Amino acid sequence: ENIPRGELNLECILSGIMSVKGKKVLHMDRNSYYGGESASITPLEDLFKRFSLPGSPPESMGKGRDWNVDLIPKFLMANGNTFKSISQLVRMLLITQVTRYLDFKVIEGSFVYKKGSIYKVPSTETEALASSLMGLFEKRRFRKFLVFVANFDENDPKTMEGVDPKKTTMRDVYKKFDLGQDVIDFTGHALALYRTDDYLDQPCIETINRIKLYSESLARYGKSPYLYPLYGLGELPQGFARLSAIYGGTYMLNKPIEEIVMENGKVVGVKSEGEIARCKQLICDPSYIMDRANKVGQVIRMICIMNHPIKNTGDANSCQIIIPQNQVNRKHDIYVCMISYAHNVAAQGKYIAIVSTTVETSDPEKEIKPALDLLEPVVQKFVSISDLYAPTDVGAESQIFISRSYDATTHFETTCDDIKDIYRRMTGTEFDFAEMERKKNDIFGDAADQ
Repeated sequence: ENIPRGELNLECILSGIMSVKGKKVLHMDRNSYYGGESASITPLEDLFKRFSLPGSPPESMGKGRDWNVDLIPKFLMANGNTFKSISQLVRMLLITQVTRYLDFKVIEGSFVYKKGSIYKVPSTETEALASSLMGLFEKRRFRKFLVFVANFDENDPKTMEGVDPKKTTMRDVYKKFDLGQDVIDFTGHALALYRTDDYLDQPCIETINRIKLYSESLARYGKSPYLYPLYGLGELPQGFARLSAIYGGTYMLNKPIEEIVMENGKVVGVKSEGEIARCKQLICDPSYIMDRANKVGQVIRMICIMNHPIKNTGDANSCQIIIPQNQVNRKHDIYVCMISYAHNVAAQGKYIAIVSTTVETSDPEKEIKPALDLLEPVVQKFVSISDLYAPTDVGAESQIFISRSYDATTHFETTCDDIKDIYRRMTGTEFDFAEMERKKNDIFGDAADQ
């Protein structure tokens, strides 16, 4: 039977984490595959069926089995603190050999949109001086800003140049270096990866750390700070399932959820097929318990199949493009992530670009036109509009911990934030990956690191 492969989702990750932490974990999924609604679809015929398109894929698209299409693809950051949780989890999977066939490729470029064209995101002094994104004087000012960020140490006042990391706003830091709006746009949205401009009036230290993270990750691999696994993200959730199983966790697929059982306002179990599995805490996505979540918006995603790379990317086989909100008179950025046959997710010579953004109007497809104009010609489009939900119950009394729906971003930052937030609410402590590494060595020994 052809079924979707699992997609890397928050619940898969947390079940692995909690098992390693010594919790007794039962992971139930009403689907016949790991990872919930954000599946990875193969063969291509199933993608046509999922989107109710008539007929079969044309022969020019190659063999259906050559396609593994992630419905919600997200890139992994190669290095640094904000994304450390994901990076270390992937590393652990490799160490424990639960994903023996997993291999990462570096995404070949990171680009930003300005006035209808795309430019490589400059994040080093050398790239800043070479970039056609800025004029001569702007380049010099931006270079000084990058040097300041690279040297900034909140424990060493000599590096701060009068900037208070906990009081000075990022808006004031930009003013200090006399940076223009276009530079502020790509710095905040393509380097620091903020989704809105709210950060401008907040203390500057987090933005400085985010820019450092981007630069450090880029320095590690050269072409971009992002990684993507061969065959897509679909192999990862099975790895987390195995990791959970190693530590005593149990997975049950094809398991319908009939009722979440409560006593005195607190969860005590989950009823399925007439039986109740008892629990002290419950993690789930909003779809399992809609009366404890609110709709907070919508996301449009368009999967585009193409016969060519995106123009002006140097014929890259993969890339990310961020269209900052101000460049297209919007309140939310538009994201494009492109992968291809080079990642074993498409037939030879084929490319998959996914455009996504938060819906702002009654005509979502018109909202993403600036991104689609960069991709033409497109062979086939698949459009979905998904509701976004956020929990109204933080779990303090009910002990039900509900994740947020996947947003429009094409990187894992917000997913990491949600994982850390749920872990903090469940345990009352911050997550310690060093402890997880120690536990791994207790079972597999230091030789597993080789």
